[in-house]
Amino acid sequence: MGPNGETVGIVPTDQALKLAQEADLDLVEIAPQGKPPVCKLMDYGKFKYENAQKAREARRNQTNVVIKEMKLRPKIDQHDYETKKGHVVRFLKSGDKVKITIMFRGREQHRPELGFRLLQRLAEDVNELGFVESAPKQDGRNMIMVLGPHKKKAEAKVDAQAAKEERMASRAAEEAEEREERAAARAAGPVAQKKVRGRSENLDPEIEA
Repeated sequence: MGPNGETVGIVPTDQALKLAQEADLDLVEIAPQGKPPVCKLMDYGKFKYENAQKAREARRNQTNVVIKEMKLRPKIDQHDYETKKGHVVRFLKSGDKVKITIMFRGREQHRPELGFRLLQRLAEDVNELGFVESAPKQDGRNMIMVLGPHKKKAEAKVDAQAAKEERMASRAAEEAEEREERAAARAAGPVAQKKVRGRSENLDPEIEA
């Protein structure tokens, strides 16, 4: 092929190398199994750089599906429920799916409605961040539900980075304000502490000044 990718037919190797040298390009073999082998004139360094950039961009946009798991008891108390819900919220905000497992023990297995109501409650509490991807279903002694995030992993990462930068900017502004206040206090300090001295008073009232 020629410098612009056009086909130039069968060319002896020495002539092809000469063409590459004249065009300040590389002679790259793109189909070594061909008869005869197929080569192309190109800027190989630029070609490798562009391919590396494309691969890097593909990795950046790749979304890894992660499924987190959270286990609850059907008679969980309010404090533990809030703690578990907090973990689910954090997972969903990060763009991860969450598998919720209700574990039944003993006679609890005859009260599946307890687990179903608990899963419904949790789904309603986090509906702004996630949705029920897999409805509650009984699996032996357990009841399982899967929540999916509204935001994709890549979007969650962008939001998390933006929130982090906002917190850093806010902290930097607060620190700058504190430095200004301390500097102002130091500047005003000597004036505030300066005492106006009047004439000296005699400590002994019987001694006339």
